[in-house]
Amino acid sequence: MEKTIFQKIIDRELEADIVFENKNIIAFKDINAIAPVHILIVPKKYIDSINSLQSEDKEIIGEMFIVAKDLAKELKIDESGYRTVFNTNDDAGQTVYHIHLHLIGGRKLDWPPG
Repeated sequence: MEKTIFQKIIDRELEADIVFENKNIIAFKDINAIAPVHILIVPKKYIDSINSLQSEDKEIIGEMFIVAKDLAKELKIDESGYRTVFNTNDDAGQTVYHIHLHLIGGRKLDWPPG
């Protein structure tokens, strides 16, 4: 199987503007940002979509949200507000098949999206 762009970033084969990393998670600025703050929070474990999640993945998913909360505070969007989004499959706009949580903020966000 060919590596995803996110796996290449994790493996340091591609550059990214990394804002957080630990043994389980990497987070970096989205190169196609839709808001002043648009961070992608990616587990280092490869999981292609939410549909592929297993029971043992619940800790990594929880950790992704803790990272999102901490980054929102660090980036000073925690009080004004932010959105967290997982896209699953084509109709939802998933373009990289390695799960990732979007942290979006820094401006007023419309609802409903897209």
